[in-house]
Amino acid sequence: MSSPYRNRALALAGILQACRLVQQVARKNMADNVALEASLASVFNIDADTTEAIYGGVEGVRPGLKILQEQLEKSGAPRDIELTRYVIGVMHLERQLASQPEMLERIRKGIESAEPQRQALGAAHTDVIEQLAEIYSATISTLTPRIIVQGEEGYLSSPDNANKVRALLLAAMRSAVLWRQVGGRRWQLLFVRGALAREVAAMLQV
Repeated sequence: MSSPYRNRALALAGILQACRLVQQVARKNMADNVALEASLASVFNIDADTTEAIYGGVEGVRPGLKILQEQLEKSGAPRDIELTRYVIGVMHLERQLASQPEMLERIRKGIESAEPQRQALGAAHTDVIEQLAEIYSATISTLTPRIIVQGEEGYLSSPDNANKVRALLLAAMRSAVLWRQVGGRRWQLLFVRGALAREVAAMLQV
C-alpha cells in the first residue's frame, strides 16, 4: 500500500509537470515529448487502480518530481513565480470545479468521447489535443479567475500551441483533482514539506 505522502507527491508532481509544459509551449514553442504524452494520457486514466498508474508509472512524472524536489528544497530561495502562479490558479479552479457536478460530468463525457481516438493515435496527437482543448474551453475556461498564460505572442497565437496549452491545463486540473482525492491540502505544502521531500527523493532514486 502506497504512503499517503507518496500519492500526494505524485499528484503535486503531475500538476507541476503539466504547468511547466505550458511554460515550454508558450515561451519556447516546444515541449518534452515523453512528459507531454504522460501528462495528457493522465487525463484519460480516470479509474486507475493506483496513483502511479495514472501517469503510466513513476517515470511518467519524473520531470515533475524533479521540479517538486527543487521547490521543496528551496525554503528560502527564489522560486519560479510564474510556475507557482499557474499551480495556485489550477488549485483554486479545482475547488470551484468540485462544487459543480454537472461540469464534472461534462468533462468526463468529453474525455470518454475522445478515448477511442486517443487509443488509436496517442494522447499527444494533434487531433486528440484539439479535443482536450475543446473540453477545457467549454468547461474550466468559463470559471474565474481564468488562468492567463504568459509567453511569446507568436507562439501563443498558433492554434496548435493554443490547443496544447489548454490541453495541458486540463491535465494539470486532473492532477489537482487527484491531489484533493488523496488527501492533499495546501497547508501541507508548508507544514509537511519534509515528509513530501522524503517521498520524492525515494522515487527519484529508483
